[in-house]
Amino acid sequence: MSEDFRYLNKPVRRTEDYRLLTGYGRYIDDIELSGALHACFVRSPHAHARIMAINSADARAMPGVAAIVTGRDLLQWTNPLHMAPPIEGLLPVEIETMPTDTVRFQGDIVACVVAVDRYLAEDAAERVLVEYEALPAVTDMWQSLEPDAPQVDPMVPGNRVSHQTFTHGNPDAVSARAYRVVEATFNQQRQTHVPIETRGCAAQWDVGRQHLTFHIGTQIPHPLRTNLAGRLGLSESQVTVVSPDVGGSFGQKIALYREELVVAALARQLRRPVRWREDRLENLSAAANSREDFCRTRAAVDKYGTLLALTLEMREDFGAYCFFPANYLARVVAMVLSGPYRLDHYAFDVQIVLSNKCGNAPMRAPMSITSWVMEGTLEAVARELRLDPVEVRRRNMLRADELPYTTPTGEVIADVTPVETFEGVLAAIDYADFRARQREALAHGRHLGLGLCNVVEPTTYGSRFYKAAGIPGSGHEACWIRIEPTGIVNASVGLGPTGQGYETAMANAVAEGLGVAPSRVRVLLGNTDIAPYGMGTRGARSATAGGGALYLCARDARDKVLAIAAARLCVPSDTVRLIDGCVERREGDGWFDAGVDLNDVARQAYMDPTSLPPGLLPGLEFHRTYDPPAMTYSNSAHACEIELDVATGAIQILRYVIAEDCGTLLNPTVVEGQQHGAIVMGLSGALFEEVIYDEAGQITTGSLADYMIATAPELPHLELIPMHTPNRTTAAGIKGMAEGGVMGALGAITNALNDALSPWGVVAERHPLTPMMVRDLLRDKP
Repeated sequence: MSEDFRYLNKPVRRTEDYRLLTGYGRYIDDIELSGALHACFVRSPHAHARIMAINSADARAMPGVAAIVTGRDLLQWTNPLHMAPPIEGLLPVEIETMPTDTVRFQGDIVACVVAVDRYLAEDAAERVLVEYEALPAVTDMWQSLEPDAPQVDPMVPGNRVSHQTFTHGNPDAVSARAYRVVEATFNQQRQTHVPIETRGCAAQWDVGRQHLTFHIGTQIPHPLRTNLAGRLGLSESQVTVVSPDVGGSFGQKIALYREELVVAALARQLRRPVRWREDRLENLSAAANSREDFCRTRAAVDKYGTLLALTLEMREDFGAYCFFPANYLARVVAMVLSGPYRLDHYAFDVQIVLSNKCGNAPMRAPMSITSWVMEGTLEAVARELRLDPVEVRRRNMLRADELPYTTPTGEVIADVTPVETFEGVLAAIDYADFRARQREALAHGRHLGLGLCNVVEPTTYGSRFYKAAGIPGSGHEACWIRIEPTGIVNASVGLGPTGQGYETAMANAVAEGLGVAPSRVRVLLGNTDIAPYGMGTRGARSATAGGGALYLCARDARDKVLAIAAARLCVPSDTVRLIDGCVERREGDGWFDAGVDLNDVARQAYMDPTSLPPGLLPGLEFHRTYDPPAMTYSNSAHACEIELDVATGAIQILRYVIAEDCGTLLNPTVVEGQQHGAIVMGLSGALFEEVIYDEAGQITTGSLADYMIATAPELPHLELIPMHTPNRTTAAGIKGMAEGGVMGALGAITNALNDALSPWGVVAERHPLTPMMVRDLLRDKP
């Protein structure tokens, strides 16, 4: 890791934590709008039903009820969502703002009640009588594809909304002559995001200016504004999106959801502010789900476990509505599946189906299953051939002299260190010593297991990635920096923070590029009238794209500042530099204070522009866009040691070690928090979390008493080993990170359990790894 940086790679406390931890944060519910009405949605109790009649007379008669609207009203006020990117194998879909004829999952919206307070709105919603004709529902991804399955969306015959195949090389021929073809299966359960702050918004329509101000916690303020304006038939200049402090998202707060669009439309129609906050039941049952995918791999290998060919069969249940292109999440899995391993012959078959369940959205690491699938496949190879799983990995792992490496899908793996992190984590846990301890423990009736998982995490998603993948979108980012006449620095970038610590991290990027202390930099985020149009926060792109843009923009600002300072000092510009806001001049081999600081230069740039060098314009304002490489990668190695209680099926995590390389760090404090959060989310998902629907499509996990998440007693101490190396193609060598911890945790904990189960010859292929599931595997085993 380069030590040339003054502020990057240096841990500092998050500046935003003062307000967030002392109760001075400003969330949606803290925004006061005089005279605001409150919305409450009437939701379907059926998974699939025809709306026959809606009787709202009793509810309308209640004092304080301002309006009750249905899908017929919204047809007049809004445009439907038409999701039809030109992708081969992907069917177009269209989504009404509110269903007019048919509901598609339990919790689907049927009507909206607006009243003077939330309590009255909820009471009135209970008095809206809806007559339904119940229809057959489908809640299983395999049943969805059966010929007689109920149809979820009339635009998607057969319920298969996406089907894509790919072949590189000749995996069938290679498999036919291979020593062995090893099959493995992986089932990831349906989950949801569970942010502390549920979805909510507040809309205010200015009749005189014909302008909508929309307060909402979102990861993508500008794309959401574009979508909101289009759905309301407004121009973007008529809409301001303001995203204040956000209490978590994890991917749930990317899409413009139907409830939010309804609130905006009502504010415009009623000419009064309208606000909405969902409760926890709504969030768990009707916000967005994720995961629920099945993978089967067939690995052709030689007798030493060398991977010769690999095929992937993948199925994903996308739920009832496609607020995102249905192929997007699964396609990333298929594209990056090989991770840190060499592979010449590869094919995949990916099918996405609809069902009568809540629609899907990206969830932190939408490709979360990737590393578990690849590492689990190699574990299966080792079991089948009775080889050491460490040696199988070593045999197939890309070495430094093979990089950059082009995968079968065309992804270029570069500037990663999988061998180094893998060997680093093996040394940290003392692999040979563990195996000795494991044998000794087994002799005394204790069952230990060790799970290893190597991760290559895609982090940037530049525009060229989207183009090559056939996915609509841009990966560039935009920013501006303004040095004020007093020398204070304001900056903005088009990201949408949801608790990651961007104000601190991005200030470091500006400070490093410009040459000032981070305390002099204020980063303004989340307001579309202030921030430049950017692609927002998603896919671990913020450090590379957003931080990179700010760093480069700050370098532009530094160049102008030094040009002015050099002219003022009558010296060549390459003999001055800016350190902590002070200009230094080189004399011989040393640097000395030049008696000029940023305050002096800023005052001159604004207040005495005629004294500036020829060709320089007044002021110190800078704008920069940055389109990073098509993809960058960070990498890590995870090791998880567990003890399995055979009698109860309970798993106790004894030790968890991670060696990670994520390039130049904007702020190690923030990075460590991201590592902890991602790993914990992965462990929680693998062990506890599951959205469960019964055969009739009724959700049975509508509270946090039923939808289990990990708490502190179930989680281990995390041992982090930093092994960072810079990327050679990005600004400041930034690689980015945030989702790899989820990927590694899923694989590490599952491989650890299977290691502990090895004496019985059974394999856990399904999450969550509950005690009941483990006991089922061991049932009737001696």
